[in-house]
Amino acid sequence: MSLLLDNQFTELPPDKSVDTKIFLEAVSHLPSFFDCLGSTVFSVIKSDINGNIMKITAVYNKDPAKYATLQDILEAEREAHAAEWPKVGATLALMWLKRGLRFIQILLQSLADGERDENNPNLIKVNVTKAYEQALKKYHGWLVQKIFNAALIAAPYKSNFLKALSKGEEVKEEDCLANVRQFLVNYTATVDAIYEMYTNLNAELDYTV
Repeated sequence: MSLLLDNQFTELPPDKSVDTKIFLEAVSHLPSFFDCLGSTVFSVIKSDINGNIMKITAVYNKDPAKYATLQDILEAEREAHAAEWPKVGATLALMWLKRGLRFIQILLQSLADGERDENNPNLIKVNVTKAYEQALKKYHGWLVQKIFNAALIAAPYKSNFLKALSKGEEVKEEDCLANVRQFLVNYTATVDAIYEMYTNLNAELDYTV
């Protein structure tokens, strides 16, 4: 079975609210996605995602009823930390987490759309580069960008990456990409909803690390 389909995201309700408990359960399985990319440099994103999930979980566990949705958390922290917000608590953790989630989304969508280097069709460097440039690069200083440029060079062969996504099973590329497209439906809707929430609450920050 596919690593992605084993832990699919649920369909959002009409108001696009994101249930905190369900969201945290779904994203808890995503750090292993970066193991499929091979390079230890991607472990930086994996570690960052893990840490941010833990921070959000810690806030949620203090009062699950109060923090039933992600928006409940942001609004409560805005009220409690007026001067510091949004650069505080779970609001800041989710801000960075969503960027890591967007990286995964763009990478998978690029593969599903068949984007590739015609001279090296079995490399996913073009897909990983697109994901990094659109989701993370603007938030990284030159030193971090340099580290990731090295990681992009070390990106795995597409066949190896898809095999890893299929948990080591030999699966036809078209079947694996069909699984990716199926996963992306609710996953993309969830990531988009979180980005929209940050825009609506004026909670986005553009500082670099």
